[in-house]
Amino acid sequence: MADFEIIGELRVIEVMARGTGIRDAVRLNREYGRGNWRKLKGVALVRLANGQVRKAELHWYEAHGIGKRELKRKRYLD
Repeated sequence: MADFEIIGELRVIEVMARGTGIRDAVRLNREYGRGNWRKLKGVALVRLANGQVRKAELHWYEAHGIGKRELKRKRYLD
């Protein structure tokens, strides 16, 4: 279980890497299936396990037909 829950929508989404620029591409293909993987980052409000709501930068991998995988909270922005 994640230590946070996304509230609302992801904003300010940027592509950080795609294709051969993703170091974990082989592992992602093995675990989730072959896809056109991209590493993205964005900003969202998150509710932490203790109930606190904070603005955070999130990173994740995404592929068409597979969806978002391995969502990680990187840092707080408030």
